[in-house]
Amino acid sequence: MTSGFNRIDAVAPGAPALAGFGLTPIGVRTLSLINPDQIDLTDPALPRRDRALTVELWYPALPGTAQGGVYDTMLRDGITPLRLTGRAARDATAAEGDFPLVVLSHGYPGNRMLMAHFGETLASRGFRVASINHRDSTYSDKKALISTLVNRPLDTRFVADQIGCDRYAIIGYSMGGYGALVAGGAAVSEAALAMEPYGGEVLAMHRAPWADPKLQAIIPIGPWGRQRDLWDAGGLAGLRVPMLLMAGSADTVSGYETGMRLIFEEAVSVKRHLLTFEGAGHNAAAPYPAPRESFTASPALDFLPAEHYADPIWDTVQMNGIAQHFAAAFLGLYLQEDCAMKPYLAPGFTGFKPGTAEGLRLETLTP
Repeated sequence: MTSGFNRIDAVAPGAPALAGFGLTPIGVRTLSLINPDQIDLTDPALPRRDRALTVELWYPALPGTAQGGVYDTMLRDGITPLRLTGRAARDATAAEGDFPLVVLSHGYPGNRMLMAHFGETLASRGFRVASINHRDSTYSDKKALISTLVNRPLDTRFVADQIGCDRYAIIGYSMGGYGALVAGGAAVSEAALAMEPYGGEVLAMHRAPWADPKLQAIIPIGPWGRQRDLWDAGGLAGLRVPMLLMAGSADTVSGYETGMRLIFEEAVSVKRHLLTFEGAGHNAAAPYPAPRESFTASPALDFLPAEHYADPIWDTVQMNGIAQHFAAAFLGLYLQEDCAMKPYLAPGFTGFKPGTAEGLRLETLTP
């Protein structure tokens, strides 16, 4: 296995049963996709333009595939090169089988590596995982928020169609959580069309979103929007797929009581779970551990880059493992139709060693 700094594959001692890696070796490859049918948001009157999307695809590999590899990416400042170390074998031969797809959608800004720990661990448990570099929303090409609001649900559906699947789920962090909710049928509010600086009539296409019948479940993590009334109760009632929402109770970006709890309570048409990390902020569960380069000040930022990754209270490896555990259970149930996953989503924290669920709260509501 490759050694190195900035590992994304660490598993905390005492991690729950479905955290970390399954028995299947994993591969990874980078795809370059182009959607030729996107609105040019600089001038909606212009013809549609090509939208280039870089995608990292993890997948189950042939038995015996040697494990270990690196990912060359970018720090939060958008200028510092960064190398991550993981387990996936670059361009390994894929195993044969019907593996459901999980699409990862990063925050604003972010990039396709921000949730790479999900890519590796879920692939080892029988999923294909596609993580998108959302154009106009990465560390190095961040543009006005309207592009993100319009394009997130369009990007995830396009990538799922291009990779090919008969069922898929979305794990979305922050603005990726917004996109996952819209993709699942949650209509933005009428008021959102007039909101400055992130509104606009172009958002009208998401006033009545059409949920892709192949989309089977969503996992929004720290989803942004309800605290700004981007949705209302009527719009969230339009959600049509089961949801596992993960949130930090001290999240001041997406708002806990004023945002994420309302999403949980108002998505009345579906079964949904809320996993709360007590005292955690906006970085709960999703980002990989802060890389060593992030603890050095950057001239491109007015904050330490590590603040983009780390939580002031919770250990990131511990949070990643908990998130992996619940994601594996939820997606195992809804994408792999494995009923043995049900106890992990019930009260009691099945799969946790005594004392290791402290600071967690799991709630469930049904239609």
